[in-house]
Amino acid sequence: MVRPVKKRKVYFDPNVTYFKPRAVPLSELKEVELASDELEALRFCDYKKIGQVKAAKKMGVSQSTLQRILTSARKKITEALIKGKAIKIQKK
Repeated sequence: MVRPVKKRKVYFDPNVTYFKPRAVPLSELKEVELASDELEALRFCDYKKIGQVKAAKKMGVSQSTLQRILTSARKKITEALIKGKAIKIQKK
C-alpha cells in the first residue's frame, strides 16, 4: 500500500499564474506546470536564502522531501527556459 502524501504548508499565493516567452501566443506554446509547493520551496531556498532544513520545517516536510521538490521545480523551470515553454503556476 502506498503511503499517503503529507499535506505541505504553502504560505505564498502568487498574483501571476503564467510566464511565457515574449511575442509567442500562449495558444502556440506547450506549458510546464509548477505546483504551489514547488514555487514555495524555490521561494524559501533560492529567493529568501533559507536553509533546506529550516525551509522543510516551515513547509511541514522532511529535508529529503524538500530536496525532491526543489529538484523537480528546477528541472521544470530549466525545461521551460531551454525549450521555450510557458510556465503555469498552479494555485493552492
